[in-house]
Amino acid sequence: MDKRKKNRILYTVLLVLCIIGFWWFENFYTPDTYTSKSDDGFESTIPSYLLPSSSTGDIVIHDHFMLSYNEPFEQAEWVAYRLKKSHLTFDDRKRPYFIEDPKVKTKSADWRNYKGSGFDRGHLCPAGDRRFSEYAYNETFYTSNISPQNREFNAGIWNRLEIQVRRWAKRYGDLYVVTGGVLDNDLEEIGEEDVDVPNYFYKIIAKGNQKNLEVIAFLMRNEESAEPLQNFVVPVDRVEQVTGLDFFNELPDLEEAKLESVSTLAGWKF
Repeated sequence: MDKRKKNRILYTVLLVLCIIGFWWFENFYTPDTYTSKSDDGFESTIPSYLLPSSSTGDIVIHDHFMLSYNEPFEQAEWVAYRLKKSHLTFDDRKRPYFIEDPKVKTKSADWRNYKGSGFDRGHLCPAGDRRFSEYAYNETFYTSNISPQNREFNAGIWNRLEIQVRRWAKRYGDLYVVTGGVLDNDLEEIGEEDVDVPNYFYKIIAKGNQKNLEVIAFLMRNEESAEPLQNFVVPVDRVEQVTGLDFFNELPDLEEAKLESVSTLAGWKF
């Protein structure tokens, strides 16, 4: 066999090995965890009276957000986090891999369920709210913190709402956010693990303390809209009706009822 032919065979073998290696890396490799860290010096605790009920009891506590995971739907039914004015930085962060959440007992869905589905891996606690430390940023890439979102919705009105929440944090200081998809029967499913695609997403934002709490809630269809954000403001009661979750249940009954029954823009400058 002449040298030229040997070289062609060698190059072909190397090319095949590279293709196999890339395919394996793309389909099977992910880091194990983002949980090992040194203290990043930021506090993100959430008062218990601001947390909703959990239909599953599978509560996961990370350093910079909490969630209730719903295994049959392969996603969180809610993610809760604190957003402080000091959290809002423009630090440049390298996007890490999406990886399964090591704290979810049943394992959160693999990110590959989203491949080729036409849906975005939509963050619930936004990575943009966690640029203040590399560890906090990376935490948002656990797959327990994502839900299938229409691409135009994720990049459009949902993104506009996330930006508005950051504006409120700059204006008012500490905020508490609870957000998630509405998990219902007969939803479209994607991937080998049958990740459900919510038809609606909600976000509830609170400011103040237990004695002077102010709340605003949004309920949006999982599709792009050019309507102003104000058109999607609803009473918290409405979010409870569609999700089956109980919000602010540690507040006195009269105070909870008053807080949840009204839909108001007062105190929230757009």
